[in-house]
Amino acid sequence: MAHVAAWKKERVKKIADVMVNSPVVAIVDVHGIPSPQMQLMRQGMRAKDATIMMSRNRLMHIAIDEAAKQKPGLEQIKPMISGQCAIVATPTNPFKLFQQMEATKAKAPAKPGDIAPEDIVVKGGETPFKPGPIVGELQKAGIPAAIEGGKIIIRKDKVMVKKGEEVPEGLAKILPKLEILPMIIGMDLLAAFEDGILYKKDVLDIPADYYPSLLATGARNAIALGVSIAYPTKQTITQLLAKAYREANAVSMEAAIPTKDNIKLLLAKANAEMLAIASHVPGLEDDRLKQQLAAKASAAPAPPEKEAEEKKEEEKKPEVSEEEAAAGLSALFD
Repeated sequence: MAHVAAWKKERVKKIADVMVNSPVVAIVDVHGIPSPQMQLMRQGMRAKDATIMMSRNRLMHIAIDEAAKQKPGLEQIKPMISGQCAIVATPTNPFKLFQQMEATKAKAPAKPGDIAPEDIVVKGGETPFKPGPIVGELQKAGIPAAIEGGKIIIRKDKVMVKKGEEVPEGLAKILPKLEILPMIIGMDLLAAFEDGILYKKDVLDIPADYYPSLLATGARNAIALGVSIAYPTKQTITQLLAKAYREANAVSMEAAIPTKDNIKLLLAKANAEMLAIASHVPGLEDDRLKQQLAAKASAAPAPPEKEAEEKKEEEKKPEVSEEEAAAGLSALFD
């Protein structure tokens, strides 16, 4: 049986114990992060109750297997470990953890041999450089540079490196001078495990308010449906009662059934209909009716665009008082 160094056993046990005792366990890619930045990121994550553990990939695999004995399903994260990775153990839910990881990322210059995360494009136009040896450096790197009007310009836009290709050494030296920082450094969360569920990056990479907004929209739609089909619940009862009141009031208005809520509107409606009849039947007018008809005739006509609005207001605000309406009805049938 091969001898296993004591420090390896201790390291595996420590990592396994932390994973077992943490609600969330995640795998992050730390490739390309310089040591000073990595130390700062570790400090920042510790301040948020997160523990970052790095070791040989083989030892991390063994630690996951050990922890999975007490936390079934944890072994699902093993395939995510490759290259330069770290294990993060934290009480923070996977979605918030992903946002925290994204906040650690920053732009950085490309080094020779780096793989371009996106197309690296040099834009055409003026540069801040004065004529000199740098024009030769630009041209040597493949950038279409020239001297015009006492300045160095780039004649046209050009894709220098396509996504997924290596950055050449000469170009890597010149890009920072053009303030082009194509690389992104920072902890890249690959997957997180919580309560038996593995959340991969494509699930976690959503806006922070995506699911709350989705749930809120679903709740609003459910309430609207409940009101539409008259399904009483704690959430719909107030709207259902208000809807029932409006519909009952509309029926009572149409059927001319007086209630304490619609009597003023019924009287106003009756008065308006009485005036309409009186204006076409000679001999029905008395002094009061003549005054009301004259006032109605002298009212300025409303502009076409305001007719609909005023029609609504007419139903809400009767032109006459209750006493005047009653008097008008009496005069009509005397």
